[in-house]
Amino acid sequence: MTPAEHHRAVAGVFTAKVLGTTDWDAPAPVDGWRARDVVGHLVTWLPEFLDSRGLPGLGPVDLADPAAAWQAHAAAVQALLDGPDAGVLVDDPYLGGRSLGDLVEMIYTADVFMHTWDLARATGQDDTLDPATCAALLEGMVPIEEAMRSSGQYGARVEVPADADVQTRMLGFIGRDPGWRR
Repeated sequence: MTPAEHHRAVAGVFTAKVLGTTDWDAPAPVDGWRARDVVGHLVTWLPEFLDSRGLPGLGPVDLADPAAAWQAHAAAVQALLDGPDAGVLVDDPYLGGRSLGDLVEMIYTADVFMHTWDLARATGQDDTLDPATCAALLEGMVPIEEAMRSSGQYGARVEVPADADVQTRMLGFIGRDPGWRR
């Protein structure tokens, strides 16, 4: 799957959760966050990241309406990934050289995927994630655990049973309590 195709699929699932949200102030599994904060995080950090590296921008979004903000942002990311700038080579000081599309897929689409669980769990929707994607993320993150934890972007690992399903293991690895309930 190309970065554009992967984003389209992952963002589509997240969009369904956004459109199914009826309480934007519902507590979320990330300490101190509400459902609206999950969307706010996703629509703000990537534009800041791109801007900080002089990469093509995505434009501002109005967070007053989280659903509209998400839809505008997801469309802008998709346009970027579908366009010619997706092939631009980026030499990131931390992530090395790769195309902009690959970079967005690695750091952003993966984040959308993981936060899908947060929004679904916060809003009482189906929180089942694609097991193959969970497995691929977990496989890629385990070798860089120390760097991930030191970034401050991930909580402490939550211990789960060794025989837990891959979604539960991935959630525990990124610092989520798979048993969290609102």
